[in-house]
Amino acid sequence: MYICALVGPSGTGKSHRALWVAKEHNIDYIIDDGLLIHGNGVVAGKSAKREKTRVGAVKTAIFTDDEHAFEVTEALRQNNVERLLILGTSDSMVSKITRRLGLHEVDETVYIQDISSKYEIQQALNTRRSEGKHVIPVPTLELKKDFSGYMLDPLNLLRRRGLGDYEMLGEKSVIRPTFSYLGKYTISDYTIYQLAEHVTVRCEGVSGITRFRAEKSEDGIRIEMDIVLYYGYKIPDVFKKIRDAVIDEIEKITSLNVSAVVLTAKSLVLKSDYKNKNKDFVTV
Repeated sequence: MYICALVGPSGTGKSHRALWVAKEHNIDYIIDDGLLIHGNGVVAGKSAKREKTRVGAVKTAIFTDDEHAFEVTEALRQNNVERLLILGTSDSMVSKITRRLGLHEVDETVYIQDISSKYEIQQALNTRRSEGKHVIPVPTLELKKDFSGYMLDPLNLLRRRGLGDYEMLGEKSVIRPTFSYLGKYTISDYTIYQLAEHVTVRCEGVSGITRFRAEKSEDGIRIEMDIVLYYGYKIPDVFKKIRDAVIDEIEKITSLNVSAVVLTAKSLVLKSDYKNKNKDFVTV
């Protein structure tokens, strides 16, 4: 197996450059912060950016957990990986990763200062320090389930091929992990209700919400709502509009996954009953 390392201090833009380095060296597999990545997908491992402390993140990144190391080692073997890129903050870190995964020493090392200007490195450092943002070289949709509750934004990576001509190298994701420089954040159930209610009552055929419940899990938020509808509308059509609107609004505003929206038609009212709409109640 040919092993290439991309080395640079934390926050200098290694993950941002990873796909470019892999492309230049004809490498299909990348190890970055505890993840084994192939193309646009996570093959094995767990991300260090999910850890609650920096110490925990470092331990995950160098595969100190035997089960974690075994999972990635087996994935490398089963996929017959011939060329591998390992990202690390130092030569020593990369050596620790190769030892933990039973790999030989690195064949070639690329240093971040050799492929990024001082200005680009400083920009990356400023973004990390001021916004606490990290990059993972896979698409946002690939990470949504594992990173429910984190700030996720897609970032396309392009390479100039000629005047006005760009080649798409892939999509990366920008996240703000739990151990962010900006600290933790919490979104209350009532805030989730307000977002859901805001779009639900604007759907044609809806009179109001009589019960709301939000349950959080590793897969995302499960939302249950009892709805009062106006008579004369097709309930399945109205429910589809509500479900789509709620999912879109909550995921867009909070970056949390909505794993399910369960709707119950509690009652039907006539348009003339609109004046009683404010008598509906909500439980959160």
